Amino acid sequence: MQSCTANTREALSPCTLVIFGASGDLTARKLIPALHGLFCTDSQPRPFQIVGCARTPLNTEAFRDLLLEALTNRGPEPPAGWQKFAQHLAYIPVQYDDAQAFTELAASLRQMDRDHQTQGNRIFYLATPPSLYPVIAAQLGRAGLAAEKTGGNGWVRIVVEKPFGRDLASALELDQVLHQSFHEHQIFRIDHYLAKETVQNILMLRFANTIFEPLWNRGYIDYIGIMAAEQLGVEHRAGYYEQTGILRDMFQNHMQQLLALTAMEPPSLFEAERVRDEKAKCSRSLKPLDRATLAEHLVIGQYGSGAIDGRRVAGYRDEPGVALASRTPTFAMLRLFVDNWRWRDVPFYLISGKRLARKETKIVVQFKRVPHSMFRDMLAERIPANRLTLGIYPDEEIDITFQTKTPGPRVCLRPVRMDFKYNQNDKAPALDAYAKVLLDVIQGDHMLFWRQDGVELAWSFLTPILEECEACGDRAQQLHPYPAGSWGPEAAQEWMRLILNN
Repeated sequence: MQSCTANTREALSPCTLVIFGASGDLTARKLIPALHGLFCTDSQPRPFQIVGCARTPLNTEAFRDLLLEALTNRGPEPPAGWQKFAQHLAYIPVQYDDAQAFTELAASLRQMDRDHQTQGNRIFYLATPPSLYPVIAAQLGRAGLAAEKTGGNGWVRIVVEKPFGRDLASALELDQVLHQSFHEHQIFRIDHYLAKETVQNILMLRFANTIFEPLWNRGYIDYIGIMAAEQLGVEHRAGYYEQTGILRDMFQNHMQQLLALTAMEPPSLFEAERVRDEKAKCSRSLKPLDRATLAEHLVIGQYGSGAIDGRRVAGYRDEPGVALASRTPTFAMLRLFVDNWRWRDVPFYLISGKRLARKETKIVVQFKRVPHSMFRDMLAERIPANRLTLGIYPDEEIDITFQTKTPGPRVCLRPVRMDFKYNQNDKAPALDAYAKVLLDVIQGDHMLFWRQDGVELAWSFLTPILEECEACGDRAQQLHPYPAGSWGPEAAQEWMRLILNN
């Protein structure tokens, strides 16, 4: 028996999605494939228009050709339904520092509302470098594009990609600029990790099953590991990554969100604000790390040359656009503690890095060993503890290991696995994470998005760590090298074995 609520297309308001940075990488790799997926599964609102805006001098036809090339990846055949989908695409060149350009954009959007009956409902997606967020938000406000109409139609929403600032001070400054033109209910701080099936299911697993939640505490759990490993290097994002590094790129947002969902208390009701309240409470409970002992809790590294799938790859400092003496970390392992009743003294290991052995994202819940072994006279070995793994990538699955008797006359234990894969016995069309969060923006559902207090709490915890790391000067031993294709620096291997012990 299934228990679910359905979000039907009829419930979606007509709207126009305006993408700033439309000629860039994020639009081609993530947004347009997600929107094309919505179109092919008939999940998009009707009417629905997509307007690309960027400084690149293109017309609509050239914009469509650019996106088609990205979607087909230079293949011989256009993707299914492309010709019909392309009719929903338009392009308007915009210089972001030109107020007149935004005035003209406003006039064009009003004309599109009349031509396509989109009722003045608009989403502005900032797929640009973060430095342009304040500029574009202010221009939208001056042009009157941030104001919502009364009477049910004409809502306006703005989507901001991470990172939300580069430290606590800049995050507060960005929030102040956004709120000069937009109200909080209009702002969607996107974290596409939260739309992955396994991530969404963390709360269902914990709070809809009595076999898990009673054990989800310091009495039964030894430690929890959260890993987001990538095989890719910095690629062509050196300009961004040199200013960001792994801690800002992954730990301020994705990793802390996964931590909050894993460790939070149950909300009284499954609705956006109550869930986000509990996530904020969890973030407030993070135990600050003492700078004097930070090295005991943090390992940072930078990849050197090595091999990925038998192919030689360059080290980080040899990547185009990277400084020859760069001290930007590409790997971090952070041990932290949630200092509350439920989690007192349970370590959480957060791990992320580039050019690691394989691309894998998972959450490992390691339970404690049995307190007393009645089999000690029959078994020489220690009984391995139970382990629950939530696979997020490459396989979205849940598996748990436990001990059983080996068949036969001898008393022997063997570990066995029970696993569940999300796509088994499910005929529904699959939507990727970006498609799901875009649908949530259209519906005005903030459940999977950051609230400003959560952003500030995340930065409040991380900023002192960043300041300490960046004050290391010439003490190069603080940044541990590791070969591409490995599981990170040697200094992190003791902790890595805890998480990789499948």
